[in-house]
Amino acid sequence: MREITFAEATLEAMAEEMERDPRVFVMGEDIARQGGIFGQFKGLPQKFGYDRVRDTPISETTIVGSGVGAALAGMRPVVDMHFVDFVGIAMDEIYNQMAKVRYMFGGQATVPVVLRAPDGITQSAAAQHSQSLEAWFLHVPGLKVVIPSNPADAKGLLKSAIRDDNPVLYFENKVLYRQKGPVPEDEYLTPIGQANVVKEGKDVTIVSYSITLQKCIEAAKRLEQEGINVEVIDLRTIVPMDKETIYNSVKKTKHLVIAHEAVKTGGVGAEIAAAVAEDVIEYLDGPIMRLGGKFTPIPFSPALEKIWPPSVEDIYSAVKQII
Repeated sequence: MREITFAEATLEAMAEEMERDPRVFVMGEDIARQGGIFGQFKGLPQKFGYDRVRDTPISETTIVGSGVGAALAGMRPVVDMHFVDFVGIAMDEIYNQMAKVRYMFGGQATVPVVLRAPDGITQSAAAQHSQSLEAWFLHVPGLKVVIPSNPADAKGLLKSAIRDDNPVLYFENKVLYRQKGPVPEDEYLTPIGQANVVKEGKDVTIVSYSITLQKCIEAAKRLEQEGINVEVIDLRTIVPMDKETIYNSVKKTKHLVIAHEAVKTGGVGAEIAAAVAEDVIEYLDGPIMRLGGKFTPIPFSPALEKIWPPSVEDIYSAVKQII
């Protein structure tokens, strides 16, 4: 199978969906002029025109609000946040408008808008350009939230998000943009709400997503050499969350570790740990371990930035501790 980068995979998804459906368009800062700061929109304006690939003012409120309005008017907009850190400026449009419209109108209106949000730590971008904020949106009914970890799912989840009649937040890690992986050339969709067991095992379950999944796989390989058989689950979607896959794994392995780059306090790991404790705690033979970023702003210093998120060693040690 061919290998392309994460950014190229999302670009293919955009082009295919724009060809398939003339209602699909994209807007955001520096998209048409620059092709996106990570190259994820490069070539789209030349192919589809500047009416469907629109540069916007530096106003997140305008970008998201226009997307909601366009969706209500029958279009299928994709709006780009440039960096997820700026999403707070448009929070009213997200949690009070796009998340609630379909419910408040009794299903008579749909809001098929995709909000793309590049996130994560990279190259000392510092505290205002490095965050992972997906847990904010676990608390908002009416939104779907997807977080791919590889190019194939990046393409498949973006296509599914664009076709969904509900608002979807699409988090894409900035480091992943440059990474290559196998991506099918034929048409496919990655289902929203379905986790993927990327490695089967019997001794401990590790649940993760996005960039941290790679660290989990590396830790699992190291643990295998010591005779500890690890099952690794890629969530892919955190809303709706595939609890059944997590529960089935925990029932088998009796141990659970959850890891993500976002701050540990109040993170996705906390929600998973609470759900497992409520529903399948009788299967556990040890404590649930959560790993996440430290409860500080993300430092500019490269040395400090490196130790801020959980490392392979942290994940390895957590498994050893509960086993």
